[in-house]
Amino acid sequence: MGTIVELAQERTDLQPEEIDRLLRVIEAWNLIADLSLSDLVLWLPTWNDGGVIAAALVRPTTASTTVEEDLVGRFVPKGKLPEIDQALHFGRPVGNAFPIRSSSESDGRVIGIVVRSTSETSRVAGHLEEVYLSVAEDLLHMLVAGGFPPPEFVGERGDAPRVGDGLVRLDSEGIVTYASPNAMSVLRRLGLATELIGADLGSLLVRLSHRHGPMDHNVALIAGGKVAGQVEVENARAVAFVHGIPLVAPGREQGALILIRDVTDVRRRERALISADATIREIHHRVKNNLQTVAALLRMQARRAESDETRIALGEAELRVAAIAVVHETLARQVDETVDFDEVADRIIALVRDLAPALGGEGEHRIERVGAVGMLGAEVATPLAMCVSELLQNAVEHAHASVIELNLTRTDSSVVIAVVDNGAGIDAEVLADPANSGGLGLQIVYSLVTGELQGSVNLLNDQGLIVTITVPVSSGIAL
Repeated sequence: MGTIVELAQERTDLQPEEIDRLLRVIEAWNLIADLSLSDLVLWLPTWNDGGVIAAALVRPTTASTTVEEDLVGRFVPKGKLPEIDQALHFGRPVGNAFPIRSSSESDGRVIGIVVRSTSETSRVAGHLEEVYLSVAEDLLHMLVAGGFPPPEFVGERGDAPRVGDGLVRLDSEGIVTYASPNAMSVLRRLGLATELIGADLGSLLVRLSHRHGPMDHNVALIAGGKVAGQVEVENARAVAFVHGIPLVAPGREQGALILIRDVTDVRRRERALISADATIREIHHRVKNNLQTVAALLRMQARRAESDETRIALGEAELRVAAIAVVHETLARQVDETVDFDEVADRIIALVRDLAPALGGEGEHRIERVGAVGMLGAEVATPLAMCVSELLQNAVEHAHASVIELNLTRTDSSVVIAVVDNGAGIDAEVLADPANSGGLGLQIVYSLVTGELQGSVNLLNDQGLIVTITVPVSSGIAL
């Protein structure tokens, strides 16, 4: 069994634009299946005219299925399914077989057949069922004529409409002839206090909406059944999602299908999330400002220090605070809790260059970043930023390196950061047990990497020092 595209390419002579036409159909045909209370199967004629192959299947959510097994990929030779053979030959509906043409023109060749298989037991009864079946028939005939899915659409295409949301049937003048109980509930929540049957739905929803201007025009057109599209209607009471499809099936009664969904709670949650995100970004901004203030105070104090030891210690503290501030500054600009770690690394490199004299570094220092790791989660980026800061600081302050390279690498399972310098290297005693014998900087790196990030640290003397940090992706890196 393959996808419709694979089956069409391997078993038919359909052209790419014809396959696209079929894809548009199956993106929208859930609506027809639910309204017709039936399973729908798309059959494609094979390239040698020897029969048809099932390329897609959709089951209804409004009734039980009659197609228990998945037919996709099944070939049926010519002569075994008479309705399909006739629909292919004559290019018109035959029984439950509805042909799809390559274009909306009547002379376009038949590229597929949608077969309706009606369920024996339906979950809907009475007038609602009659309306469902009538609208489904309209849509199937529009499918044959090339009008479904509608080629012209107003607004952005969002989620496919659902029959259970709320259904309204309009006549050719945009007047309501039927409204399901769910549709009535949505409109009542919007503030409808009058009789709906016999009302002009487009004008009614314009009055219920508190948005004025160009949106009113779209509401009137879509809810009035004039154009296909979707729009939101909002007021102080509720928010409704309105999806309209004009019913223009040849030889059938004209009108429109309007589906109305109550999205009040969804929009309220979305707005709450937006508000929460804005609050979090503001918190990051304020934390960044406070940390920068602390870093500035440390810098001022370092300038007043009388001993080199105190000045260097204050410079180290300033760099640590500034490294954390860089992460928070980046988070304040993001819509989620991820940061571009390459940008953070570049900012830390600039900080180390600026603070090199205060750290006891002599001469010029060439510090470069090689490679990239992209976006990381804040819970990983913050400790990694601290580690990069400490390692660069050690290379300048203790190893007196003039050339330092920060290598960033990312794989499917890990992030690898290597700091390579041409400095004095490290003592054998520290190399043997850096977690306990090393200075404060190395101890911070070991604690953060092995503790918070569940990673590893490797040290190697090689014409300088190479420190490699490896952090697994599973430790919280945002992909």
